[in-house]
Amino acid sequence: MIASGRTAPNGVAFKDGALYVAESDKIIRLDDIENKLDAPPVPIVVKADLPNPRQGHSWKFLDFGPDGSLYVSVGSTCNVCEPEPMTAAILRMKADGSNVEVFASGVRNSVGFDWHPVTGELWFTENGRDLLGDEVPNDELNVAPRAGLNFGFPFCHQGDVSDPQFGASRACSTAEPPVFKVGPHVAAVGMMFYKGTMFPASYKNAVIMAQHGSWNRSTPSGYRVMVARTDGRRVTNFEPLVDGFVRGANGAAPGGRGAGAAAIGRPADVLEMPDGSILISDDAGNRLLRVSYGR
Repeated sequence: MIASGRTAPNGVAFKDGALYVAESDKIIRLDDIENKLDAPPVPIVVKADLPNPRQGHSWKFLDFGPDGSLYVSVGSTCNVCEPEPMTAAILRMKADGSNVEVFASGVRNSVGFDWHPVTGELWFTENGRDLLGDEVPNDELNVAPRAGLNFGFPFCHQGDVSDPQFGASRACSTAEPPVFKVGPHVAAVGMMFYKGTMFPASYKNAVIMAQHGSWNRSTPSGYRVMVARTDGRRVTNFEPLVDGFVRGANGAAPGGRGAGAAAIGRPADVLEMPDGSILISDDAGNRLLRVSYGR
């Protein structure tokens, strides 16, 4: 059986018996997929001609929101540049691909989002730009309580770092600041709000976040799954749930830069199972890890 609701960062969502798949430039739908796993149906194109940032971030994340609309992220076409139309954004459309609009702009690259179980507000991860050094900018955890907000890219990063090339055109004060800075170059990707009961009550409605790990930082950062406990739109606690995906003392990879070569795993997404346990996809180890509590 295919788990409904949550998605993975290769761009899949499940609704009313159909599997929606985001490719680099379109969204397709496979109807009645659970009864046709041995012979998948001919794909139906839901939305064609999506921007395909070939020189930047082509991964697309998609999911259905509480409003029944289909949301999809489209990354920037570069490390840092003026966004092209419908890029560096989270788009919203009807399930049939019509009425496409920009829900959130100034989002360099998000490959993970979910809606708060209580408020229904959209929260999402965002990867910061490269080549400003080891310590800035931080990747971000953001919240978009309504449509039409701008989150800063390319003129502002992590809410308070003006871009050396584009910052003069717009002040950071005009952009939405992150709810929380989750670390420099950690590659924050898949995330979800924990709704289950297997884990202690302190995990209820907390953000579970996969950090894929840095690729060009002197000392590796990320390579772990984090828990962000929240109070309203504020993060009150941020700590590891699963760590140890990088070889070396104190998490440091042998050889310095190019830390990916020393990684024994790179968390890519998280998924809550019906029993409340958590699955972690690891695209370096080519495996699914299951985390349970007390079992």
